[in-house]
Amino acid sequence: MDVLFGRDKKEHPEPLRATVTGKIPTWLQGTLLRNGPGMHTVGETRYNHWFDGLALLHSFTIRDGEVHYRSKYLRSDTYNANIEANRIVVSEFGTMAYPDPCKNIFSKAFSYLSHIIPDFTDNCLINIMKSGEDFYATTETNYIRKINPHTLETLEKVDYRKYVIVNLATSHPHYDAAGNVLNMGTAIVDKGKTKYVIFKIPATVPEDRMKRKNPLKHTEVLCSIASHSRLHPSYYHSFGVTENYIVFLEQPFKLDIPKMATAYIRGASWASCMAFHREDKTYIHIIDQRTGKPMPTKFYTDPMVVFHHVNAYEEDSCLLFDVIAYEDGSLYQCFYLANLNQDFEENFKFTSVPTLKRFAVPLCIDKNAEEGSNLIKLASTTARALKEKDDQVYCQPELLHKGLEMPRINYAYNGKPYRYVFAAEVQWSPIPTKILKYDILTKSSLKWGEEHCWPAEPLFVPTPGATDEDDGIILSVIVSSNPQKLPFLLILDASSFTELARAHVDVDMHLDLHGLFIPDADLDSRKQVPSQEVQDKASDCHVASQT
Repeated sequence: MDVLFGRDKKEHPEPLRATVTGKIPTWLQGTLLRNGPGMHTVGETRYNHWFDGLALLHSFTIRDGEVHYRSKYLRSDTYNANIEANRIVVSEFGTMAYPDPCKNIFSKAFSYLSHIIPDFTDNCLINIMKSGEDFYATTETNYIRKINPHTLETLEKVDYRKYVIVNLATSHPHYDAAGNVLNMGTAIVDKGKTKYVIFKIPATVPEDRMKRKNPLKHTEVLCSIASHSRLHPSYYHSFGVTENYIVFLEQPFKLDIPKMATAYIRGASWASCMAFHREDKTYIHIIDQRTGKPMPTKFYTDPMVVFHHVNAYEEDSCLLFDVIAYEDGSLYQCFYLANLNQDFEENFKFTSVPTLKRFAVPLCIDKNAEEGSNLIKLASTTARALKEKDDQVYCQPELLHKGLEMPRINYAYNGKPYRYVFAAEVQWSPIPTKILKYDILTKSSLKWGEEHCWPAEPLFVPTPGATDEDDGIILSVIVSSNPQKLPFLLILDASSFTELARAHVDVDMHLDLHGLFIPDADLDSRKQVPSQEVQDKASDCHVASQT
């Protein structure tokens, strides 16, 4: 287990040629760009939680049947400060960093005060986001880091708060047909109120004469939703979208703001200030994108924890959305490094299995319907929405499939009726053992697995000109619990789920979390584009020469 979770990984910034077996489709030309934690020890200090590790980007460039691999640590301010000090000096969610014992009392006092309203980390280790022509490493704080997708070089640090007031933001944005980014975040006690903010970053903006266009400057707030509790907002990792609506689950997995403000003084981590409240409801917010207003009906369901939305769509005046749901918040506890020992698979079990659930919400409410009546009349689902008094509707899901996580779909079907979910199969342990293709229509599945192999999130890439939803390939990075077995990039036929090729790389590869595939056509336009920082300096010089 230590081979995969506990050992720090070495970066490989120069491309390494992989050994390819099988045949890669000739049309597959581009770069798979992935993100995840790679370093958990700095000097003699160690992070407490696997999700705290320093971000290690890695990429697989696929071109003309060959694959080249490279990896590079994100040179965040967090990384630089830690490496310079040779110890962990920037707090992460599961690890609180404290001043050097040799520092004077004034330094210690400043550290205590700065953690009451903390400036969160820019260790962006969760995902990769595309905005306009740019790519960013993302986490769940207000910071994102621009990166060069070719070299994995770290570029500008971006603070969302310059454009929209949020202290936290998801790492799972959505993209509409025009390429605009939809995301949401939490504004903690902003002007006395805690709210969830949904915002849009445009794909294109008018070009500035002196500087290259920056879509972030044109970020637009679509909607703000007040938290049910000002001091105990919901934690959320993702949300859903359809053509006309946004789906947000305010779940009873909550942050305790007063505890977070005093965590540093108490010697506690911010993660210890997050708790599942089994006695509370999960509130379902449906926001109309056309008006920016939530539906007035109070939809809710039983307490649950959702990290990943799968998809959502509209059908016959109803909105259906699919999520991977847990009955509690135990998943986060699994990944404390103290638990990730050699007996992990035998000794640590989920208290609930991640389950694919489908919910249905009526977009038009029959005011004359009787209390207790089911407002969902669709033949395609057994999900129910029961009318209650005081304009409330209780939603009961349809259980589709147990034991899957890290779901992906053919993104061309995002927000639309769809059929297939690609995911990692997990059961009572969070360790993925197989890749799963689940057919929602037939309730059947196809699987790929190999002994000692742990697959990462399976990413779907469509065949050019494809008309069938599953016409394409699956890319998944595979690492092994057997140190004698090299990691590899797996390429599957998404339709038959048969193996087409694999590309072995002779490196100690890390387990990653999320990422995206960038077709060569999208990368070509960036090859000669300097970073915004370089352009700003050039602009300043140009202005100076005119004064």
